[in-house]
Amino acid sequence: MKEEKNLKNIYIGLMSGTSADGIDVAAVEITGGYVRPKYRLLAFKNFPYTDEVRTRIFRLFNTASTAADEISRMNFLLGRLYGEAANALIESFSIPKGRIAAIGSHGQTVYHEPEGVVPNTLQIGEGSVIARLTGIPCVSDFRTADIAAGGNGAPLVPFTEYVLFASDEKSVVLQNIGGISNSTVLKKGCGKDEVFAFDNGPGNMLIDGLCEELYGLDMDIGGKIAASGKIDERLLSFLLDEPYYKKQPPKTTGRELFGNQYCKRITAFSMGLPKEDVVATATFLTAKTISDSYRDFILPRCKADELIVGGGGSYNKTLMSFLKAEMAEYDVKVCTQEDLGENSDAKEAVAFALLAYYTMAGLPSNLPTATGAKYEAVLGKISL
Repeated sequence: MKEEKNLKNIYIGLMSGTSADGIDVAAVEITGGYVRPKYRLLAFKNFPYTDEVRTRIFRLFNTASTAADEISRMNFLLGRLYGEAANALIESFSIPKGRIAAIGSHGQTVYHEPEGVVPNTLQIGEGSVIARLTGIPCVSDFRTADIAAGGNGAPLVPFTEYVLFASDEKSVVLQNIGGISNSTVLKKGCGKDEVFAFDNGPGNMLIDGLCEELYGLDMDIGGKIAASGKIDERLLSFLLDEPYYKKQPPKTTGRELFGNQYCKRITAFSMGLPKEDVVATATFLTAKTISDSYRDFILPRCKADELIVGGGGSYNKTLMSFLKAEMAEYDVKVCTQEDLGENSDAKEAVAFALLAYYTMAGLPSNLPTATGAKYEAVLGKISL
């Protein structure tokens, strides 16, 4: 890449989500100021975790057996892996290092309890290690400032969706389907204080967990297993009985509710059912909870013209088929980020590059209407 201008307007975004399957790294050129910035994705790559690292991360999710020494070790190990991944992307795509202003790293969430007696959250992947390995300032630990402001610490991506996708011509729902599914509602002509966002429930998390439990597989690639099964109404009724779905936004959820123990409850309940029917029902659950969220929480506020799906779930053809059928009832067009020339996989890494852009400028980048915070806050901690 030719270094045409000596501008520090490239930001690196690092994302490791609730599926804990690897590190997404994006290099993003940001221009146009802070009100309506424009971005150009220069490079993107996923760096999968080794089986050993992934196993060690999943051990941290078990609060009954997690020890402080292992959390501390993994904090520094992941920091090293993140820094190495950033360096690898920079080198592979010849990104001019002199133009990189900062790295924004979400980190790996190992615990999230925003509504506890003492609200708290923990993302690991030490920012100081990332900064030292790359020689680039690193912004990390984004969620804590929002929790300190009385919010849920999530979802944070809606702010970036607002500044990039808000329109005066149509109302859109930006639907992410990662480990957890979440909706960002951008009503036509909305202001920042009108953005509405929340977590719907499990996205790929239950599907992946059940594939591992039942098949020893990491995921249902393309939704092929689900396509071979049938939706079991008794199991679906059991799953929809989860109180989270009726809870009013703002709300956020994660592995603490829909993790391994939840999958074990499902497999125990569905004993005797064909395995493919269990996966098909869990896949339909994701589509159903998104459409129910639209009916219960979004439609009373605005009629959406379009629902734009990003995240790994957009590649699950069976899930997308279910979702399109569900949303047809409300006359909402469903498309993917790829349909718009975007990259579903890169979406969240791009978001944290953009969040770093605002933090380095000393500007707030949470949305109280999405997180429930009492006020706007500058997010993240800067390591030099």
